[in-house]
Amino acid sequence: MSISTPTVADLLMRLRGTESNGILFEDTRTPWSEHVDLAVDLAAAIGTLLDPARPSHVAVLLDNVPEFSLLLSASAIGGTVLAGLNTTRRGAALAGDVARADCQLLVTDSEKVALLDGLDLDGVRILLVDSDEWHDLLADHRGSAAPDRTPSPDDLFMLIFTSGTSGDPKAVRVTHKMVAGPGVMLAERFGLTDADTAYASMPMFHSGAVMACWAVALAAGANFALRRKFSASGFMPDVRRFGVTYAHYVGKPLAYVLATPERDDDADNPLKVLYGNEGSPSGIAEFARRFDVRVVDGFGSTEGGVLIPRAPGTPPGALGLLPAGISVLDPDTGAPCPTAEFDESGHILNADKATGELVNTAGTGSFAGYYNNPEAEAERVRDGQYWSGDLGYVDADGYVYFAGRSSGWMRVDGENLGTSPIENIVSRHPHVVEVAAYAVPDPQVGDRVAVALVTSDGFDIDEFAGFLSQAPDLGPKQVPSFVRVTEDLPKTATYKVLGRSLSAQRWNSDDPTWFRASGSASFVPVTGELASRLNAELDR
Repeated sequence: MSISTPTVADLLMRLRGTESNGILFEDTRTPWSEHVDLAVDLAAAIGTLLDPARPSHVAVLLDNVPEFSLLLSASAIGGTVLAGLNTTRRGAALAGDVARADCQLLVTDSEKVALLDGLDLDGVRILLVDSDEWHDLLADHRGSAAPDRTPSPDDLFMLIFTSGTSGDPKAVRVTHKMVAGPGVMLAERFGLTDADTAYASMPMFHSGAVMACWAVALAAGANFALRRKFSASGFMPDVRRFGVTYAHYVGKPLAYVLATPERDDDADNPLKVLYGNEGSPSGIAEFARRFDVRVVDGFGSTEGGVLIPRAPGTPPGALGLLPAGISVLDPDTGAPCPTAEFDESGHILNADKATGELVNTAGTGSFAGYYNNPEAEAERVRDGQYWSGDLGYVDADGYVYFAGRSSGWMRVDGENLGTSPIENIVSRHPHVVEVAAYAVPDPQVGDRVAVALVTSDGFDIDEFAGFLSQAPDLGPKQVPSFVRVTEDLPKTATYKVLGRSLSAQRWNSDDPTWFRASGSASFVPVTGELASRLNAELDR
């Protein structure tokens, strides 16, 4: 199948008469024909709720349920813009996302609506998908005709937030071609057809599940199976239950599935291709072996400015060959960084000089800008080039390696987190004088959150743990795994904290440091033995 510059609406309308495949969710099956017809009705219904003098933006706050796909479809057909809200956001941060996206309508359900309690949404209308109002609205517009105007590939389709669980995130402008294009490309790349079933267990408020799964199902005419929330123990049972042949992942879930008990029949499953990003080399290899599936990992972001595919033969730990038009540049001088040099054990010797920012020197890729944020857009695009904010270095064979993120960003469990929001929350503690949040490596993939504190007399780590657990605006992925108490934070001459120095030291310092294991609410001291174990985990 091949479509020249498709739109999401193009892909959907091709499925309007398809009865054989559709949406699979729990114990229900909805044919594409019914789903698309209902999306046309919903597009007409939403149109009656919006003020045409304001941006036609609709927020969605839902888990992976069929109504999320329905809202995506209605936006594509009706020309509205869907803003995906992160379901882990809380309080004023969540309200801020709604405001920054200029939303008139917010669609949620009776479970998630509790997250909006007490928030000032400035008149935004709330609509519940499990309410009589929703069903009456659809009934009133049953049998509506599709709009006469069809969208263009460059029309805005979605706003997707990229920065994590608090603070002032950026909303990426996602056009029709940024969703439909990858869908068609991946369907063709993996030879997917209407005989396949795509499975989404990653949250659909993120770009990966939309671009690399939902759109793939549309392009292939395949079934689209949904999991409300990711479950490691439920992943392979779902694969067998729905007959899944293609699935999408983001980093950590590979490790979570691999942590489930191994079974003799693990390889007896219909899954052919697992596609995603941020999988660890060992996790990719083990998942492929254990479940007899092709695992394909790539590197990119919602913005689409820099994409690096991982081809067969890519060395462990590398992202892939540095593509033409992508360079590693010194962020201060703009000059190309030298090739990385390694010792016999594979450790880089010239990290300071070889590490730079990944830059699309040929242009901006598919980046369509940030919504209502010209300052952030100007930082990302300079002299017609796209500066990714991602750091890396290149070996002598042209393979590029990820080295972290500039501007104080961390990647935790597939989420981009900013350090500033974490610092703002921690600084509210009465015994915290100064705080710096920074990233330390996670042995599986991505980062863990660490904070270094300058404290006053009376600081107690157990009481601090309780403070973190009670902070209403601290998202679950923002809770620090490491707490370090120091007399002074490392700073530049202009009093800016040197986060890279803290990251480089990790947990290896003479300062009192504590560690909180995943799933635990308490911290334990990082002794010499524990520090050695943590270091050994990274060297595996």
